[in-house]
Amino acid sequence: MAELDRSRAFAKDVKRIVVKVGTAVVTGKGGRLALGRLGALCEQLAELNSDGFEVILVSSGAVGLGRQRLRYRQLVNSSFADLQKPQSELDGKACAGVGQSSLMAYYETMFDQLDVTAAQLLVNDSSFRDKEFRKQLNETVKSMLDLRVIPIFNENDAISTRRAPYQDSSGIFWDNDSLAALLALELKADLLILLSDVEGLYTGPPSDPDSKLIHTFIKEKHQDEITFGDKSRLGRGGMTAKVKAAVNAAYAGIPVIITSGYAAENIDKVLRGMRVGTLFHQDARLWAPVTDSNARDMAVAARESSRKLQALSSEDRRQILYSVADALEANEKTIRDENELDVAAAQEAGLEESLVARLVMTPAKIMSLAASVRKLADMEDPIGRVLKKTEVADGLVLEKTSSPLGVLLIVFESRPDALVQIASLAIRSGNGLLLKGGKEARRSNSILHKVITDAIPESVGGKLIGLVTSREEIPDLLKLDDVIDLVIPRGSNKLVSQIKNTTKIPVLGHADGICHVYIDKACNMDMAKRIVSDAKLDYPAACNAMETLLVHKDLEQNAVLNELIFALQTNGVTLYGGPRASAILNIPEARTFKHEYCSKSCTVEVVDDVYGAIDHIHGHGSAHTDCIVTEDPEVAELFLRQVDSAAVFHNASTRFSDGFRFGLGAEVGISTGRIHARGPVGVEGLLTTRWIMRGNGQVVDGDNGIAYTHQDIPIQA
Repeated sequence: MAELDRSRAFAKDVKRIVVKVGTAVVTGKGGRLALGRLGALCEQLAELNSDGFEVILVSSGAVGLGRQRLRYRQLVNSSFADLQKPQSELDGKACAGVGQSSLMAYYETMFDQLDVTAAQLLVNDSSFRDKEFRKQLNETVKSMLDLRVIPIFNENDAISTRRAPYQDSSGIFWDNDSLAALLALELKADLLILLSDVEGLYTGPPSDPDSKLIHTFIKEKHQDEITFGDKSRLGRGGMTAKVKAAVNAAYAGIPVIITSGYAAENIDKVLRGMRVGTLFHQDARLWAPVTDSNARDMAVAARESSRKLQALSSEDRRQILYSVADALEANEKTIRDENELDVAAAQEAGLEESLVARLVMTPAKIMSLAASVRKLADMEDPIGRVLKKTEVADGLVLEKTSSPLGVLLIVFESRPDALVQIASLAIRSGNGLLLKGGKEARRSNSILHKVITDAIPESVGGKLIGLVTSREEIPDLLKLDDVIDLVIPRGSNKLVSQIKNTTKIPVLGHADGICHVYIDKACNMDMAKRIVSDAKLDYPAACNAMETLLVHKDLEQNAVLNELIFALQTNGVTLYGGPRASAILNIPEARTFKHEYCSKSCTVEVVDDVYGAIDHIHGHGSAHTDCIVTEDPEVAELFLRQVDSAAVFHNASTRFSDGFRFGLGAEVGISTGRIHARGPVGVEGLLTTRWIMRGNGQVVDGDNGIAYTHQDIPIQA
């Protein structure tokens, strides 16, 4: 299900590009040039040329264009009687001779309009057998590229020694696709783009509605599965020739993309690492699975692997987590490289600053994740713990023990660090896991998944943790209530509600993190400023960051309110007020109290007392984490007892509401529900119980002849 990342494959290092345009792209109906497409192509290439790329063009279309012109000439020169006779097929070499000059004339005209110089280079198959020719070819092309000239290559079909250009596929190259691949290798290109009349390589003929676009070609997987359609109606080879050329180039070290030449912006999209067309790469088999697996296959494989994990000793499971932590540190640079691509793409797409902040994987964050994984490994083994022991009858002992839930499906936001926490918790708790992260963190999630699963021994198998890469697979997974045991969605209200409404699988999680800090009239002023600043500014994008500041009305009179506001504003926090606070502080009124900013913004409101604060929290909060700052113990206890949230604090920042800070090792999420876990969900929240009974031949027999004792037995540490 995972797909090879285009940016990982080539986008960072591309300088020299070979672009091959097929006959079906160059020409339209009747063999005439498709001037619109050709013009758009020339504009793209001219822009690349001006941006410093070295562009080499291989263009088909000469034979088709020559045939169209010669047919017209044949028609003009024929008598009526001649037209009644069967028309003989035009000689392909003659068509090539006429078409080559015409095609080049069009290119020169278009490039001249774009202030770009182009040069024609006609080559023959036999020429490449000559080392001196190849040396001179490299020198000539280098000189042209240094002068920002775009070389335009074509096979010189007019004087080719082939028996028939459309039938003879012998030699060093046999069509312009293989010529483009040969030139990419000979001229040491960084990328080869083959432009076709379809989006890329499909599993069957593109006209077949059951055919699917292959985003990443894996030779070991696809070479025997693809059904090709008819050969190109216009050019020599069609998709079969393109695939053969692409495979040859890719496995010699040149990344190749086959994509549509009909979309004017496709070359630019390719260079930006976007997923268009079909990618061929020599390392594709390392980054994408060789066999497809559907949703059920993934879930079943995760369950089977989880049972193998549970069968290991406690120490062996602990060692897996140590290996994961070591792997995170060892692969820090690779992780950061992939993460930087995600961050750059997010910034380019104009994502909010808070969302971009969640994406960033700093060295410190990676080290912190490794530390949390080790802390989790050092904790007591949660599997098989005896929670209760009872003597049911003489010689009949019953134990209630902790047990993994089974298979978890976690749909989480664009926070790659969440993947590490969730995966390590799944390993520690003995659960199988399916992960679907936000598309903005696609590269980061992919490399983290690979690093973690590579650290899992073969005796368990990397399929313990499956990475779902397509949103389209989620509905199928949500139907698998017989295989998946718990869904934990981390995201918006809309996402959580949608999942709850479309699955029979139990759902655990929270939608919003609308956390409150209430400053009571009996507060310590310095403490209040520290807690408020930390709750908002330590990590504004976190779900446990303060979103609403509630202040006792008496604090307006003694300037405490103004000091709190000043502390926030001097640190760049944008403030919005409730009806009372906006009038007092002259700040914009908030549109709603039920808003999670996830940024350096928050809402402020004034309340009459602690009861007003509690009512406000119950009316507008999300039952996540709420805090009171006060030196009055009676008011503090009232707040702690009556606020109905998953976590309620006294004189402590809401940012402490976190699995790692609670000593849980890590967290899979924070639950605002009441079944079966609440607050930060660590290992224990991913466990259920089962009953183990040990006897020596007892039977029920209508409860005759057995004396029930039901005595608790002390559990030995």
